[in-house]
Amino acid sequence: MAEQAFVTLATNDSYARGAMVLGKSLRNHKTSKKLVVLIGPHVSDQSRAVLHKIYDDVRLVDVLDSGDTAHLAMMKRPDLGVTFTKLHCWTLTHYSKCVFMDADTLVVSNIDELFDREELSAAPDPGWPDCFNSGVFVFIPSNETYGRLLQFCTEHGSFDGGDQGVLNGFFSDWATADITKHLPFIYNMSSIAIYTYLPAFKQYGANAKVVHFLGATKPWSYTYDPRQRRVRGDVAAAAHPGFLLEWWTLYSGEVVPMLMREYGDQPFCSGCEEDAGESEPVQTLMSSAERKQRWEQGQADYMGIDSFDNIQKKLDVFLK
Repeated sequence: MAEQAFVTLATNDSYARGAMVLGKSLRNHKTSKKLVVLIGPHVSDQSRAVLHKIYDDVRLVDVLDSGDTAHLAMMKRPDLGVTFTKLHCWTLTHYSKCVFMDADTLVVSNIDELFDREELSAAPDPGWPDCFNSGVFVFIPSNETYGRLLQFCTEHGSFDGGDQGVLNGFFSDWATADITKHLPFIYNMSSIAIYTYLPAFKQYGANAKVVHFLGATKPWSYTYDPRQRRVRGDVAAAAHPGFLLEWWTLYSGEVVPMLMREYGDQPFCSGCEEDAGESEPVQTLMSSAERKQRWEQGQADYMGIDSFDNIQKKLDVFLK
């Protein structure tokens, strides 16, 4: 029987760190499947070295310079660059079946049973449940399917500008054709959806098997104090703090030591506060709600985050 694999994608060093944590979480929960990571050219040598230690198969994909059919399609739709990169997973024909997982997901239980599902199995998107979320999906590698996906991209584009719009357009009967291809939400539990239906999270959240850190603020956007086991950052944008802490515990305990060995004496910021050194005071960031309350009480941090220069930068970005 041909091998089966979990597949992820890292286009830069930040997402490579996410992929490292994802790979470690799959290993720690005793997956019997192979692990594959597709990486972009901007991933550093140090990150590549660590990924090689965690993953069975590390493949460089660069559709912009590949000269293949994706390159030709890119000439018509350069806006879909990252999408084309993700679609490369269908070219992994060495494997009979795969489960794709975004690098901002975390496995909290063994999920090998997903390989019993058929293409294209995925969980509903919390924002529009008639669409599936493309952060976790079961697929069968096929060069024919890959070619048809590229053709669909160039002819129809993506209604959301990314891979999720393309895949929902291509697998357009997902919502109605076969309910067995609807994965339970526990296989792709959106971190930002937890608070939208809190009673359901309290009822079913303990059964979660995959947490997806959706949104602009990723786990690696925060900092972490390993001594106090505290995550610092804008908690208003955070996922359920327990899952965020689980991500950082795994990252700081198992991934950072591997990165430190690769960087050696070179400067390296892991996001763990102890890296700052004893001479540099660490600032705990306030949540948006706390910051708003301070402003309303006339207690803005005019010497720090609320300085005129910082406010001007925000305005400049907004006005652009």
